[in-house]
Amino acid sequence: MTPAAKTTPSLTALRDELSALDTELVNLLARRVALARRIGVEKRAAGLATLDTWREAQVVAAAARQARRAHLPEEAVRDIFWPVVAMCRRAQQDDGQ
Repeated sequence: MTPAAKTTPSLTALRDELSALDTELVNLLARRVALARRIGVEKRAAGLATLDTWREAQVVAAAARQARRAHLPEEAVRDIFWPVVAMCRRAQQDDGQ
């Protein structure tokens, strides 16, 4: 019997709940990317650069503060947020092609 086959009903329910949260996280990322694309359109229309390192740093710092309040490791949350910010920056730079 594989380790994955050794489960209890409560463990299965908890794993199902985690899977649902994972789906929500992916959906939230998709929403964030969609907003980033819209922001990119607005920036281009206003003649602004899409890269804003100060704003990116502020977003990551805010996530770290939220992590602290949620009793999560700040550095781990920063490690998650930098790639998310980079993904959204790429979406902002996408001109729809």
